[in-house]
Amino acid sequence: MVRCWKHSEASLEDPQNMHCGPMSSSRVPHKVLWGSIAAMLLIVIIALGVTAHLGLQHKTQSSLQVVRIPDHTGDLINQSALIDKHNSVVTYSVTSHVNHTSTVIFDMRHGLVCYKPDNQDSCFLRRMESLDYENVQSQMNKSEQQVRQVWVVGNQTEKHTEFLGVLSGSRVEASTLQEPLQSLCQQASVYWTRRSDGPGKQRLIYFCIDICFPSNICVSVCFYYLPE
Repeated sequence: MVRCWKHSEASLEDPQNMHCGPMSSSRVPHKVLWGSIAAMLLIVIIALGVTAHLGLQHKTQSSLQVVRIPDHTGDLINQSALIDKHNSVVTYSVTSHVNHTSTVIFDMRHGLVCYKPDNQDSCFLRRMESLDYENVQSQMNKSEQQVRQVWVVGNQTEKHTEFLGVLSGSRVEASTLQEPLQSLCQQASVYWTRRSDGPGKQRLIYFCIDICFPSNICVSVCFYYLPE
């Protein structure tokens, strides 16, 4: 494209004072450049927004359920279940009628159950079994229905007692555990346990933790110490 211009109005009719040449195209690249920058900024803003939204979704995937459990004396025990679907973890907090709270974590991703009794500087581990996966999965399925509070009726509940022998010679370093077990047991001694039929007459049961699942099954997990 050719553009002509003049030096002054007085020389309008003087062809010598008229200059013609190619039109400057310096403005066109500038417009393209700024348009590209604006488009890139828009893409970055959208990507950051999507990432933040997904992160918020992951955080909000945890839900809380509350259960009222009658123990063997008829007193009610408060049990809360924090369900983290993103990490496949269910954390139970069981508070007895004397305000003692124990924590039990079912870590489906690593296949572990961790017990942290109240007023004890110890954690106890065992491997998850098929029934554990079924019970925990029923808890996660209930969370999809947004169940906030569940009442467990004593005469309609299937109750079991499990005995776990503590292997005092199989201590585990808490630093080797994965989260959230590591945070729970970082100031505690950690031991493996072994399921058994019972402690026998020569062994004493030191404590029990009661856990109830939405499948209307309550399990009383009782611990005793095995000889080294």
